[in-house]
Amino acid sequence: MKTSALPMVSLNQTSGMVPSFEQVLGGYHPLPLKAQSVSTLQVNVGKVCNQTCHHCHVDAGPQRTESMSKATIDKILEVLDRTPQILTVDITGGAPEMNPHFEYLVEQCRVRDRRVIDRCNLTVFYVKGKTHLPQFLADHGVDIVASLPCYEADNVDQQRGKGVFDRSITALQSLNGLGYGMDGTGLMLDLVYNPLGPVLPPLQVELERDFKEELEQRYGIRFNRLYTITNMPISRFWDELCEAGQLEHYYTLLLNNFNPLAVDGLMCRSLLSVGWDGRLYDCDFNQMLDLPVQPESQAWIDRFNLTELEHRPIVVGPHCLGCTAGSGSSCGGALT
Repeated sequence: MKTSALPMVSLNQTSGMVPSFEQVLGGYHPLPLKAQSVSTLQVNVGKVCNQTCHHCHVDAGPQRTESMSKATIDKILEVLDRTPQILTVDITGGAPEMNPHFEYLVEQCRVRDRRVIDRCNLTVFYVKGKTHLPQFLADHGVDIVASLPCYEADNVDQQRGKGVFDRSITALQSLNGLGYGMDGTGLMLDLVYNPLGPVLPPLQVELERDFKEELEQRYGIRFNRLYTITNMPISRFWDELCEAGQLEHYYTLLLNNFNPLAVDGLMCRSLLSVGWDGRLYDCDFNQMLDLPVQPESQAWIDRFNLTELEHRPIVVGPHCLGCTAGSGSSCGGALT
């Protein structure tokens, strides 16, 4: 899908110009963009992480202190108790396992028979006090979505830090030993690929085939699915683009590859993001840009109202072009 013009608007956080998502979307889809349901709660339990990755849109790291309280987790559990339509709790961070109440949240969600996803960086299993977590996750039937941007060590270490690749491979082998990614166990192990630099990810189905062949041949590792996710032009990646003078180039790339077929599958249309402080957002990216659901007065977990939220107008911005470029992008990978 190619566009002939580049509609641009100015943003407060830059002196440059970036495309208007509303103008692009309006040529193909009624405005405003609206949610269709709330079947997934994506819970960001904090920004504390044992890694500092170049592409991280959360700006997470070891020095961050934001962490969800048990009181806020209990409010989320109350929402689950009265909202059977929410089938999945997708736990993210930071490294979500660094939150002191992570295991409590997992246990209580599973007691309520919800599917639980742990978005794991794999190296957190080597943090002191966390070595038991692979067995804990297996015992509770938690799906693991693990970050591994390449099957080559240099690429991974460049993006995620020195030594991350070797520890990630060892962690994946251990998870296979527990049954993750293996036929017939029901323990799902999915991997996430982010491209290095201002480019779109390759076709997901082809890259998944390459990952499966390379990881099994080199390391005996098996997994279920690979998700390709486009780097969002926010936070650290935004800074990198600005420093390299590539911001407009990247937005032009996203715009010229806008795919209207990706709109129906956008994660914001069936997902609600919960911040570490209980604030509600249309997606994790809006959360990092401090763009809560509207009206803002209702944007808190203790004011959760399914009737108001399941068909709400979605707050959009230029970064949304990242989710609609090429094959589309979501926390569940490609959309088309």
